[in-house]
Formats: sequence, structure tokens, C-alpha cells
Amino acid sequence: MSILRNAWCLTRESVSRAIFGAYPLRSYRGDTSDDMTDIKQIPLPPWEERTNEPLNTKRARLLYESRKRGMLENCILLSFFAKKYLNEMTEKQLSLYDKLINQPTNDWDIYYWMTETKPTPPEFDNEVMTLLKEFTKNRNMEHRAGQPALDYLFEDKK
Repeated sequence: MSILRNAWCLTRESVSRAIFGAYPLRSYRGDTSDDMTDIKQIPLPPWEERTNEPLNTKRARLLYESRKRGMLENCILLSFFAKKYLNEMTEKQLSLYDKLINQPTNDWDIYYWMTETKPTPPEFDNEVMTLLKEFTKNRNMEHRAGQPALDYLFEDKK
């Protein structure tokens, strides 16, 4: 039985290498102990920009992706940010926002960048990140205890 299991593991590793070997490694570590002995690498497919996506579809997808994050803090901040700015963004800004929320594999990185706890890497330091950082400061003291309702999507635009 152990021979069969070893063969399965070798086959699985070689298939993973064949599939993901040509791409830069993107992975999720998950929770780990302090000695880092139990790190599990789960390969993620590389992020690719959706080039011929209609703007309405892109806005709807980004709204959904802003609301459904890996951690509640980002769900709240990004969903309010999307509510306020998504419909006003240009095509270029939508692409920058798409890259910002989908290319990094760790939601904590995004959180630290927008709260300015850690410096933003140059590839994500752009006009949308500047807008997001300013929005995160909440200078108007808006109530942001949960995600905004989606009622505003169905209001008549006058």
C-alpha cells in the first residue's frame, strides 16, 4: 500500500511541476507554527488581466471581489471603497484596481498597504492605491461597521 501511495505522491508532484513550473510561483502559506516546519504551499494560478471584458462586467466582478475577500477588514474597507469609487473609475483605474485586489496572494499585504502599516511595493503604488489609502483614513468619520447594503445598485440614476 505504501508503494502505491509513494507512486501517487510522485505522480502528483510531477504533474504539479509540469503545470505550474512555467509560471512564477504564487502560493498561499496558510497558518503556520513559529518554527515554520508545517508550511504548506498551495499553488495558485497566475493572475492574468482580463483584456476584452466589457466595463459593466468588470465593474460588477470587481464589486463582488471587493465584498468577498479572505478577511473581514478588507471586505469592509474594499466594499465601501467600491461603492464610492467603482462607478467613477476610468478603464485604466479599473485595471489598476483589479491588479491590486487580485494579484497579491495575501490579503494581509493589501490591508497593510492601504493602512500604511507597511510600504506599498512599486508595482502597486499608483493613483488607485493613493485613493484607497486616503479613503481608509476615514477623515469624514463614516460608520463602517459592516458592508454596505446593495440597495444603491438598484436606485434610479437621475
